[in-house]
Amino acid sequence: MLPPGVTWRPVRRHTADDGLSPERDDAVAIEEPLDIRVSGDTVAVTLRTPGADRFLVTGFLFAEGLIHGAEDLGGLVHCGRPGEEGYGNTVEVTPAPGLVLDLERVSATRRGTLTTAACGVCGRRSVDDLVAACHPVPPGPLFSASVLANAPERLRGTQLNFAHTGGVHAAAALDAHGEVLAAFEDVGRHNAVDKVVGALVLEHGLRSARTALKDSPRPALLVVSGRVGFDILQKAAVARIPIVASVSAATSLAIDLAGRAGITLATFVRGGRFNVYSHPERLRED
Repeated sequence: MLPPGVTWRPVRRHTADDGLSPERDDAVAIEEPLDIRVSGDTVAVTLRTPGADRFLVTGFLFAEGLIHGAEDLGGLVHCGRPGEEGYGNTVEVTPAPGLVLDLERVSATRRGTLTTAACGVCGRRSVDDLVAACHPVPPGPLFSASVLANAPERLRGTQLNFAHTGGVHAAAALDAHGEVLAAFEDVGRHNAVDKVVGALVLEHGLRSARTALKDSPRPALLVVSGRVGFDILQKAAVARIPIVASVSAATSLAIDLAGRAGITLATFVRGGRFNVYSHPERLRED
């Protein structure tokens, strides 16, 4: 039985010795569009793996600065009726009573509304617009270097869709002890992170720096399965996550933003080793 987010498609395999094989079923990752609407207006259309859409939408709105916590959401539902064509691919967001979401924050910094599965900030007019929304993460807390080194293993244990297809990314938020708070897979790196952040907002009370109290909960580490680009670091900074770890590389803009935002950025976290590009003072040896 296939897990959610995976489907069958016919394939014929080729080898140098045998040529093309007979057709057989192959497990592939599902990719479908999601229309995100606020009070009837389309804010963005993203290509994603269906599932956890309420977390994805919440995380997207949170990263864009449109909401600052779960209390800003009055309703979040799929449009249409079950069984109808396209049902599940449009989410309607209703702000909390008396609240008007500033949709110009999105429309003024994007060319069009399409957000692909590959990039969360394509079409932006100014990187400075994004940096301005990232409040510096406070210093500390100290975090175990060995727990950081083991973070990809914790992530790998959640990657059921990847085990079947090899075609999806994953992200997870961990607490200071390395326990998984939220973990999701998606065809898009930024979508997986949005789902994680959205779950933290809705289920763990995560709030933005603008409205957070001193003792507000926040995760200690975000671990991702793919390259860390500017978009991933921006989402982590808005969520006030102090450490970002990846099994792959980081881009120059991601490294620069990590330094400016007070985030510890670790890459190529594999086999007990990793590279640290910014704020190593947050790490402690056991």
